[in-house]
Amino acid sequence: MEIGQKVKVVRLRDRVSPPIVKKLGQVGIIQGYKVTDGAGVGVVVLFDDNFSTWFFEDEIKLV
Repeated sequence: MEIGQKVKVVRLRDRVSPPIVKKLGQVGIIQGYKVTDGAGVGVVVLFDDNFSTWFFEDEIKLV
């Protein structure tokens, strides 16, 4: 996955806050990457409403 590509949130691995739960099924654009707890790299996604957060790679898929 590369910066600028469109992705869809397909699952949530952990318990998250309600604003993030609302992003399930929505499409956003990859803005960058985030180092996680040492188990991998997260992907920072920006949505149309200017909300951005990060997801594990298995939580999103390319659109």
